[in-house]
Amino acid sequence: MNIGEYILSIFRGFKTLLTGMTITGKYFFSPGQIVTQKYPENRKTLKMFEGYKGEVVMPHDENNHHRCTGCGICQINCPNGSIEVFTNKIETAEGKTERVLDKYIYHLDMCTFCGLCVKTCPSKAIVWSDKFEHAVFDKRKLVKQLNNPGSSLNKEKK
Repeated sequence: MNIGEYILSIFRGFKTLLTGMTITGKYFFSPGQIVTQKYPENRKTLKMFEGYKGEVVMPHDENNHHRCTGCGICQINCPNGSIEVFTNKIETAEGKTERVLDKYIYHLDMCTFCGLCVKTCPSKAIVWSDKFEHAVFDKRKLVKQLNNPGSSLNKEKK
């Protein structure tokens, strides 16, 4: 590199620095444009943007019904084994055997938040929540059972 190229690269560096400082200055001197959140002061009113991936949850209705059929597609598609689906086989009144969800275990400590489980669930039984505070002292608290005790499959088609 000769001296001319060296001086030219210094000027290019200053130009990019000034470009960045111009953008920062615009936000600094424009009080109407709020970019950052005042967390944790606004913890009660904080709203996460749409599409945020906080943690996987299984919604239940007022009758403690969920939509999970226990097919295990989410477990198969999870790249690192964050989901474990345990099912039981029961015999229906018609004499057919049916798979019933026993436990749906979610390992938040192993989750990479890739979204493959939510995306591939055929019954849309699991969704993303907007919860983002996951700090705990005991790692065992990050292993969660998503189906409520005593819950059952919602047989109604929606």
